[in-house]
Amino acid sequence: MTYHAEVIAGGKIVIPGDLRREFGIKDGDTLMLDKDGSGRLSIMTVEQSVRESQRRAQAIFGDECSVEQFLRERRANWGGE
Repeated sequence: MTYHAEVIAGGKIVIPGDLRREFGIKDGDTLMLDKDGSGRLSIMTVEQSVRESQRRAQAIFGDECSVEQFLRERRANWGGE
């Protein structure tokens, strides 16, 4: 579904209420804006951005990509495990 957002004074974007409710966006929340190589602009919540980063990392590193795995490797390198 396509939505329209109005840009008001100072470059502020008014996000339609339906979308704010659906994505849990509240006053004062931080949103991430991303411009891809084709010039497309996307807006994500911080939570969405984290999930996307995790998805990309898993695609590269597989199931071995976890905080626990990282900490195990570091402890082994430090002689702590």
